[in-house]
Amino acid sequence: MAMYRKLGRTSSQRKALLRNQVTNLLYHGKIVTTEARAKELRKIAEKMITLAVKEKDNFETVTVKAKVARKDKDGKRVKEVVDGKKVTVYDEVDKEIKKDKPSRLHARRQMLQVLYPVKEVPVEGAGRKKNTKEVDMVAKMFDEIAPKYADRKGGYTRIVKIGQRKGDGAMEVLIELV
Repeated sequence: MAMYRKLGRTSSQRKALLRNQVTNLLYHGKIVTTEARAKELRKIAEKMITLAVKEKDNFETVTVKAKVARKDKDGKRVKEVVDGKKVTVYDEVDKEIKKDKPSRLHARRQMLQVLYPVKEVPVEGAGRKKNTKEVDMVAKMFDEIAPKYADRKGGYTRIVKIGQRKGDGAMEVLIELV
């Protein structure tokens, strides 16, 4: 007996499909897919959320000095002439950063093996590269999703049957984060 569903695909196609669906489930909160895919997807998504819940508070805050460019009222960098060249003026600022402890770093790397990078495109600037921004899915897992499920002992997803798909009669379901 197989330990997992093969979904009628080669191993690389199956892995890519499930990675894509896990990323979209965690980004959007719910997706519509077939029942067999949802059951496989649930296993991976619950492992990701469990990792995030276990390691959500496992970091230390460190203060570091950073050089930041000085800006004028319009938001442009202030430049000074030094030896006949224009040079940007920098200020030293204290910044607090989160430094992962080893187990959280390992969890972060395990999540990065599964999650694809997500680009967020604003509605008004759709189709323009300039306005797109990269969403850090691992940070979202630790900062938003993990605190939501901190007091829960598993069962982070719910599968709701919708009905049969018109084309091939496959059972469609809605899989969502509880």
